[in-house]
Amino acid sequence: MSKAFLVLDDGTIFEGESWACEGETFGEAVFSTGMTGYQETLTDPSYHKQVVIMTAPHIGNTGMNTGDEESAKIWVSGFVVRNPSPVVSNWRAQRSLEDDLIANNVIGIRGVDTRAITRHLRDLGAMRVGIFSDTSLTREEMVIKVRKSPQMAGSFLADDVSTDANYLVPAIGEKKFTVVALDMGIKAATPRAMSERGIEVHVVPSRSTFAEIIALKPDGVFLSNGPGDPATMVEMIALVREILAAKIPLFGICFGHQIIGRALGFETYKLPFGHRGINQPVKNLRSGVVEITAHNHGFAVAAPVEGNFNTIYGAGFVSHISLNDGVVEGLELLEAPVFSVQYHPEAAAGPHDASYLFDQFVTLMSNARVANA
Repeated sequence: MSKAFLVLDDGTIFEGESWACEGETFGEAVFSTGMTGYQETLTDPSYHKQVVIMTAPHIGNTGMNTGDEESAKIWVSGFVVRNPSPVVSNWRAQRSLEDDLIANNVIGIRGVDTRAITRHLRDLGAMRVGIFSDTSLTREEMVIKVRKSPQMAGSFLADDVSTDANYLVPAIGEKKFTVVALDMGIKAATPRAMSERGIEVHVVPSRSTFAEIIALKPDGVFLSNGPGDPATMVEMIALVREILAAKIPLFGICFGHQIIGRALGFETYKLPFGHRGINQPVKNLRSGVVEITAHNHGFAVAAPVEGNFNTIYGAGFVSHISLNDGVVEGLELLEAPVFSVQYHPEAAAGPHDASYLFDQFVTLMSNARVANA
């Protein structure tokens, strides 16, 4: 293996070995704390323009398989591991992790202390990063290149990951509801979770209009996860306000949650290092239950945690908070059929503590149908 370097924009450099493809790549340095689920992470469009650092030291032993892909490609800008598994040992595996990284032209680095990098980002905050396998560059040249790369704050990325055309995920068994899902980077597990509950899901581009949504006669609208800064989503925020005014049942997750927050009048802000991985503790403030949840977000909604808040669409409250740092993880309106969470209830590759939220969406649509009958 040839040398490679991981270079942060504060000038810190970690030396390792090139892995998967060689070259140079840039993105936001983020760390994922899950010990499993690396395939779902790699194929999650929310990781577009990010270099993912896996905190677990041993990655790749279960290989890759078509059934666990969340989209048609790997989206990460780069992949950082300490010890990639030299063998694949799982009955479902069809390929190795490195095979898929090479097929998707992903530049990687191995042999670095990923937990030291994680501690650095946790203490100093998220920053830009580059991976270089060109050892002819000086340290100063690598740092300058990283500092010239785009920052995540202010990035508009939804168009890069959204579907180009509508597609249908049919209901499994009897069709009970029709949902329009606005794709800002949707994962395959999300419409599948809805279809299992008798929902026919029309996945549509993020730039769809209110008229195009209404033409599909939805019982509800879903706002997906996705990459980028929610403050840049001006057209989507305006569309959500139209949906809110029409009192169509609305459910948003992750990026969708942040956009609903902005549509309600709240600001969003960049977290110091974000929440990523499949072991994040969240408290449901309504039930008091602590859920272990899957996250991938670097922004959050600045809503008041104590008591109810008022919006032009009626009163609401914060329904969930992170137990790690108190960040708002859920919103719900009292006078309109709207709720959202900052995390992934479809939770591929797990855990499934929050899958009840899809049932909550079904109840919301059922109640709206009765009220409008």
